[in-house]
Amino acid sequence: MGGGGCGERSSGLESGALTQGKGWSSSSWGANAERSVESGAKLDNRGPMMWRPSVLLLLLLLRHGAQGKPSPDAGPHGQGRVHLAAPLSDAPHDDAHGNFQYDHEAFLGREVAKEFDQLTPEESQARLGRIVDRMDRAGDGDGWVSLAELRAWIAHTQQRHIRDSVSAAWDTYDTDRDGRVGWEELRNATYGHYAPGEEFHDVEDAETYKKMLARDERRFRVADQDGDSMATREELTAFLHPEEFPHMRDIVIAETLEDLDRNKDGYVQVEEYIADLYAAEPGEEEPAWVQTERQQFRDFRDLNKDGHLDGSEVGHWVLPPAQDQPLVEANHLLHESDTDKDGRLSKAEILGNWNMFVGSQATNYGEDLTRHHDEL
Repeated sequence: MGGGGCGERSSGLESGALTQGKGWSSSSWGANAERSVESGAKLDNRGPMMWRPSVLLLLLLLRHGAQGKPSPDAGPHGQGRVHLAAPLSDAPHDDAHGNFQYDHEAFLGREVAKEFDQLTPEESQARLGRIVDRMDRAGDGDGWVSLAELRAWIAHTQQRHIRDSVSAAWDTYDTDRDGRVGWEELRNATYGHYAPGEEFHDVEDAETYKKMLARDERRFRVADQDGDSMATREELTAFLHPEEFPHMRDIVIAETLEDLDRNKDGYVQVEEYIADLYAAEPGEEEPAWVQTERQQFRDFRDLNKDGHLDGSEVGHWVLPPAQDQPLVEANHLLHESDTDKDGRLSKAEILGNWNMFVGSQATNYGEDLTRHHDEL
């Protein structure tokens, strides 16, 4: 096997054995590899076997091992597979008391909000003015910021970590530097170079890797919307982060079903659901939390109460309907800044309420100094 090696397949590449990112998504493969990265797994130059600890953990999980405890990848209450939208900010939404940190992080993203904290008020306002121009140019360019443009900006800033992860992987996969990632490039960079018909001939658990490769190729074909076998940056993002794209929903559901449906009847039975969370030792009494999960399955997962989960129910579970957080925040910012109540924002209106959008520690620091002096 050639030394194709592995790139950093971040966050969404839960279908491959070689990944690094935010955790279990729609497959068991990537989550195990991620944990190998975190635990200091050493690289080997022989392609897929370079992540030996993840493979061993994977096989142990597939065989249930002999550990009477939750799977480390399933989460304490089976939430490991569920894709919940991250909050725009962990700060309290407390505008009434002049605390705009939530709005700053929602509008700018958490890392950029930290940068703005170091700016003077003048610098902060100047940068906000340039952001306003960008929001308008990205929309209809009519000189106003609409609700849709404001929502699109907030959604864009909140996806920065995904774009960064794709950028980090791009050079690894785009080996011919033509600005696109072909399936052959991605396959070889991930699994190594093999002659046709010799795939994984030198790997002990060849069948496992063949299944992983087939699974990755299927996901790539779905992400490749124009069917040219070449992924643009947007298509690669869909491959790496399928949970973020509506057209990838079915593949996320299919991969989850494949992981859980051990008897291959097309459904997830309650015992299959529990087996994904917990492996009991012989004679061990089932913990209370597992029994609670059985009840959760009956009451909330099995929506039509037929005793098992079909694809629709699996989708409702792992990709639950979520509030459009960027839209909620955009409505809030528009409501607070639209002084003439025409349903859109001028640049002057946004800059007039700049402290809610971006703020700066310099302003807060100055106010604190003044307040402290007055109190003295």
